[in-house]
Amino acid sequence: MIPFFLPVGDGFRFCIFHEAQIHPAKGAVLYVPPFAEEMNKSRRMAARQARGLAAAGYCVLQMDLLGCGDSSGVFQDATWDLWLNDLLHACEHLKSRCDAPLTLWGLRAGCLLAAQAAAGLSESVNFIFWQPVLSGKQHWLQFMRLKMASELVSGSKKGGADEIRQALGAGQSVDIAGYSIAPGLVQGLESTELLPPAGKCSQVVWIELSSRSDATLSPVAQKRVQAWEEVGYRMHAMVVTGPAFWQTTEIEDAPELLLKTLDALDSGS
Repeated sequence: MIPFFLPVGDGFRFCIFHEAQIHPAKGAVLYVPPFAEEMNKSRRMAARQARGLAAAGYCVLQMDLLGCGDSSGVFQDATWDLWLNDLLHACEHLKSRCDAPLTLWGLRAGCLLAAQAAAGLSESVNFIFWQPVLSGKQHWLQFMRLKMASELVSGSKKGGADEIRQALGAGQSVDIAGYSIAPGLVQGLESTELLPPAGKCSQVVWIELSSRSDATLSPVAQKRVQAWEEVGYRMHAMVVTGPAFWQTTEIEDAPELLLKTLDALDSGS
């Protein structure tokens, strides 16, 4: 595990590189984190998977995007386009250290970023999608509900969804769940759907979690998986048993998710 700062623009992004423990490396994997507090709650699982992939022969790069973690800037500086630019720099750096097939591994809204970033690459890439967000607009609506729910609990009502939209429309940042969020980030998120990048047909490992052992993909997710298949992607879609660790109060693990991810990735490598 090698921590370092990657120069991007006029700042730096904090990264951790996990060297493949088997040579030659089977692949190069870039982790794309989820949005806001989900990112922090997921750090343990992301680190465990990164170490597991490295032990199995994959190089892995984890990056704190602009305004996140130990990287330059504050969250209010972030826009969707700047985050996409971060990912392109990360891909370039990872490929310089590991000449192997590239996989973008996204969690939740990170899947939206990963799919959109892939469109800016010259090569085909594989994907790992953990509990993918299908609609950025729907994800933002759910995030706004956190603000309104928090105000109800505290007894203060400072503004609902309409007031938030008005502030963003006026070019103002809004404070939600401890994060100051700029209009450029919201606009990018809201305009994004989890759609297959054209001309990038490759392998997709799509895994969702459920507390039920007999759970299946929702009809909406099944339809989206089919849409990717119809344009040529090789889909490995499944539901595994485990907690929604990106939103639980306590930090939790999903060991079956780690094992199934590696199995599915190895099956297509």
